[in-house]
Amino acid sequence: MCFGFLGIQFGFALQNSNISRIFQSLGADIDEIPILFVAAPLTGLLVQPVVGYMSDHTWNSFGRRRPFFFAGALLAALSLLYMPNSPYLWIAAGTLWIMDASINIAMEPFRAFVGDMLSERQRTLGYTMQSFFIGIGSVVASALPWMMTNWFNVSNTATEGHIPDSVTYAFYAGGIVLFLAVMWTVLSVKEYTPEQIKAFEAAEKALLPKARTPEVIRSSAQYRRGAFLWCVLGGIFTAAIFLKGWKAELYMLSIGSIIFSLMQFIVAYLQDRSRTNSGFYHIINDLFHMPKSMKQLIPVQFFAWFALFSMWIYTTPAVTSFHYGSSDPASAAYNAGANWVGVLFAAYNLFAALAAFLIPVIANLTGRRVAHMINLLLGGAGMISMLFISDPEWLWISMVGVGIAWASILSMPYALLSSAVPAEKMGLYMGIFNFFIVIPQILAASVLGLFVVQLFGGQAIYALVLGGVLMMLSGFATLRVETK
Repeated sequence: MCFGFLGIQFGFALQNSNISRIFQSLGADIDEIPILFVAAPLTGLLVQPVVGYMSDHTWNSFGRRRPFFFAGALLAALSLLYMPNSPYLWIAAGTLWIMDASINIAMEPFRAFVGDMLSERQRTLGYTMQSFFIGIGSVVASALPWMMTNWFNVSNTATEGHIPDSVTYAFYAGGIVLFLAVMWTVLSVKEYTPEQIKAFEAAEKALLPKARTPEVIRSSAQYRRGAFLWCVLGGIFTAAIFLKGWKAELYMLSIGSIIFSLMQFIVAYLQDRSRTNSGFYHIINDLFHMPKSMKQLIPVQFFAWFALFSMWIYTTPAVTSFHYGSSDPASAAYNAGANWVGVLFAAYNLFAALAAFLIPVIANLTGRRVAHMINLLLGGAGMISMLFISDPEWLWISMVGVGIAWASILSMPYALLSSAVPAEKMGLYMGIFNFFIVIPQILAASVLGLFVVQLFGGQAIYALVLGGVLMMLSGFATLRVETK
């Protein structure tokens, strides 16, 4: 059931540990990297709730979630095969959009899949097993370029404007592994029918009552007032960006506010005319009526994923410049540092895979909230420690805390959430929950480049320190989440 996540994370890990390197090799400046990385959060914001809603309402001979596993895996594998052959920066950026959309199509139903197939009591173990396979896939994928160079003597450097062969062959391998691993789950797991899932939920209701949609429904007038407020704020922010000459990346936030206001106007229009059976209406309406514990998880997710995004974007520039002393993508020192980042990413994923066995035990002893807080504090400390470790060979120590936090981020919030949402909306709410993963990443893509250049003097290592502080804040925010 969880094995397919090994393949999905294989592709995701190759992307995280090598996309900065690919972009810089194709001519991107350090302050341009965050905006190029925005493909992942934006596609997640658009794709995951739609796929979640569609998979909730799908049932055919192929199953409920499995059709989306297959389609997403096929498209993601093809994108991985093409990515290292991108001749120009804009083509690489466009391929990243397609790759991330495809990975999101396959990944979102996997979260709901665990909720479908396991009882509430088993879900902590189920999500931590996903973390285990995520860790195993990421270990190999992150270290692949290093393995290609050191085990198989594949070239690790390339002429200006080209991708090293070590990265190219790693992406080829990633495309094959992703597709085969997901297909294992597609072909080996039989899904419960919607009728069976309803019967299971009914049997658990006496002991595990589910959160329900509040009786007080948001009115069309409230939607219009909210829409007007978001439109005004977005318009003012857009005008300020234009008049003050601020970074163009900030337009993502201002225009996003205006788009969100238009969505609320549309929902008000549909509600006034009793046209409330569309997927669009249900996604936006359920966003405003999410369970209380889901709302309390918002700051937990926000700070944690902002921190992770800063790490994925800036570990390569930070380690190559701060620890290896080179910012030239064509130099041997830069590429040695970039390969070592792949090893470090493999290390934190290995520690995450090992931590996946311990997290359920700790959660049983301390409760899910306290366990998640401890794990995030360790992760924040690990990120901050990279500033104080001068020898890159010892950076694996930092990855211990990061790996523990990563395993917890991939499991504990979903275990907390799955207990609070109705089974018939599991996919939709998992997709909506993704908003609070991707919005902080969009914010990070908008402001991190500005922070690095204007506040940190171009030193990417301080973006990791900032991420560490935010991850610790995420840990403390976990204590506010109510559990049953």
